[in-house]
Amino acid sequence: MSDDTNSKTMNSDSAFPSSFLEEIDDIKPLDQDKVIPRPSAKLAEQSVSYRKKAAINKAVKYENFLTDGEIEFVQPDDILSFKISGLQPNVFKNLRRAKYEFEYHLDLHRMTVEQSRNAVFGLISQADTEGIRCFKITHGKGLQSTQPAKLKSYVRHWLKQIEQVVAFHSALPQHGGTGSVYVLLKKPKSQPRINPTKYE
Repeated sequence: MSDDTNSKTMNSDSAFPSSFLEEIDDIKPLDQDKVIPRPSAKLAEQSVSYRKKAAINKAVKYENFLTDGEIEFVQPDDILSFKISGLQPNVFKNLRRAKYEFEYHLDLHRMTVEQSRNAVFGLISQADTEGIRCFKITHGKGLQSTQPAKLKSYVRHWLKQIEQVVAFHSALPQHGGTGSVYVLLKKPKSQPRINPTKYE
């Protein structure tokens, strides 16, 4: 399964208010991973575009309730795994095995905790409207940072705060391993567009 093939096409940045573009473009690197996976040019462009779109949507429509305070930290290579009570075992197994197409890839590399918090909240806030049910977040491991896995730990905590999230699990090696996580949401109010990927 390729996230290049399955990711949605983002809107042009030209539609965004210039004041927001100026704020978001001035991103200072977080002291995180020194070795950064290199996604394809198409995926990288989509990820940058979505980070801006997500932050704008958050600022315009909703108040961000995701915590920016103290949390429980995990280790860089820990597997993130969560499912709500009552979720069908086969659904969770298919998520773990990447058998659902993820419709967005949100790459948080080079973002601060606050920028990441806004981007994650922006994506979740638009899930019903956009018909999103499954996506991938790349949070990195923070191996070279003062607090290893800081951003990873916040992503784990945020996902547990969000009612729409029914399950998440660290990605397969080809999708970033323990530096990324698959996320599954409740079925949106609009027609769900999640389909199992066919394997030989």
